[in-house]
Amino acid sequence: AAVRVRARGPSVTSWRRRASEAEPVPSPSVASQPLSVKVTRAFVIMATEEAGSPSKSLCKIMTFQPTMEEFKNFSKYVAYMESQGAHRAGLAKVIPPKDWKPRRNYDNIDDLVIPTPIQQMVTGQSGLFTQYNIQKKSLKVKEFRNLANNDTRYCTPRYLDYEDLERKYWKNLTFVAPIYGADVSGSLYDEDVGEWNISRLNTILDVVAEESGIAIEGVNTPYLYFGMWKTTFAWHTEDMDLYSINYLHFGEPKSW
Repeated sequence: AAVRVRARGPSVTSWRRRASEAEPVPSPSVASQPLSVKVTRAFVIMATEEAGSPSKSLCKIMTFQPTMEEFKNFSKYVAYMESQGAHRAGLAKVIPPKDWKPRRNYDNIDDLVIPTPIQQMVTGQSGLFTQYNIQKKSLKVKEFRNLANNDTRYCTPRYLDYEDLERKYWKNLTFVAPIYGADVSGSLYDEDVGEWNISRLNTILDVVAEESGIAIEGVNTPYLYFGMWKTTFAWHTEDMDLYSINYLHFGEPKSW
């Protein structure tokens, strides 16, 4: 079972799809096996596959660390990443410059409402699983944080290393359904952040919003995701084979 997101513990992510303004190039899709890429306070850009693409088994997932000057032009830097073949692995990691911050602080988000959190019930065995999402009543971020950090049902178990934690994930996948604060419309970015602002990436999708007045949630508007131990989402092909971009604001690393 390929997994797009596996949270090691509480985390908050901004996410949206994007259209590349670079010259179209073949790009690969979902992996048939889980990928182990740990992400901490970084962007992840994901691609989907076209016929005739090279096998991802021959490609490695690349990590990029742009300078602040390179970071200022989103589309140009993504085109550079493609020129290095990053898209062929289906996923790439971008570590922002140290001086860049999407938000000055996160101390004032406790009262932000997660309107429709879901409880993720998983059934199955031997690598084949089905997930059922059960909608729960709304929660404030401080309530979600308390569940994730203090409720023993949902806390991350003790582990020796990442491989040990991954074994515990698969062993306990069908027990104690976690709660996922998914698809929360909005952004945690400060309005004056110009670089890699998921609310306005200056791609063709923003043109659709500005010139046509069409907002497609999660496509040309951002979503927030509040995760805890074992919250999971299956890796999938995006609408119209667009790339997707994610930024992990804070919390435990995520596994892709």
